[in-house]
Amino acid sequence: MTAAVDMRVRIGSLELRNPVMSASGTFGSGREYAEFMELSRLGAVVTKGVSLHPWAGNESPRIAETPSGMLNSIGLQNPGVEEFCAKDLQWLSTQDVPVIVNVSGRNVAEYAAVAERLDSEPAVSALELNISCPNVDAGGMAFGTSCSAAAEVTRAVRASSSKTLIVKLSPNVTDISEIARAVEAEGADSVSLINTLLGMAIDTRTFRPVLAKGFGGLSGPAVRPVAVRMVWQAARSVDIPVIGMGGIASAVDAAEFMLAGAAAVAVGTATFSEPTAMASVVDGLEHFCAARGLERVTELTGAAWPERRA
Repeated sequence: MTAAVDMRVRIGSLELRNPVMSASGTFGSGREYAEFMELSRLGAVVTKGVSLHPWAGNESPRIAETPSGMLNSIGLQNPGVEEFCAKDLQWLSTQDVPVIVNVSGRNVAEYAAVAERLDSEPAVSALELNISCPNVDAGGMAFGTSCSAAAEVTRAVRASSSKTLIVKLSPNVTDISEIARAVEAEGADSVSLINTLLGMAIDTRTFRPVLAKGFGGLSGPAVRPVAVRMVWQAARSVDIPVIGMGGIASAVDAAEFMLAGAAAVAVGTATFSEPTAMASVVDGLEHFCAARGLERVTELTGAAWPERRA
């Protein structure tokens, strides 16, 4: 009989029952998916971006299918932190799963204010600082593509909250390592990557961009090789845990990210076509480890690095 694999992982002060979580912006707050699976099976639920005030989002059309992926330009639509706490967070607190809230803002003060508001909520296990959304005109990627801006907003949020702080990084940069080091230096407990790549599609019948905003974020299997490369670079540049994401649809995909250096993974686009994708990844990852004689899932992290294979 195969011995059970220890699937626990640690992100900052947060211990997760397994390394699989939802990717922000793809799972809402989990309410719609709860009818398909028990959320308690996940390592954590990462919510959609939450801002200080209600955020209307972008005009439609704002989603388009692409080969091996999809473009989205939702624009961080959300009802604001007070309504989130009153409705979604209250419901999530009953689901026996750690809650990581994705924090968004138009400026540093707004990011800090949301973090401060959430710091008093016991149902919030950690914050994921979104400095990488490519679909807004203010905030988002504007902070994630500059070391100084990324450092500034991380510093402000760190001063506003004692909770585990994860900073979500943009792939739309020249050197992901220096951005990762910049936020680590300002108190980030972890980094998550990648957010979507900036992309575009044009309708050749109408001669117009498919998305109302023109550009959007590309996700899905098409971005996975880029994401794996960036996780490898970031994980080898910082001493804090890395959460990897970008096109994960199976346990083998998740294992690839962990071999590249990720301590945990997030699943996003795959849940649109298969609502139980994350549960399948959890089960498959345990079987993957057991088949290779691994006692703990943490043994996968960075196992592909040259010095580990020497």
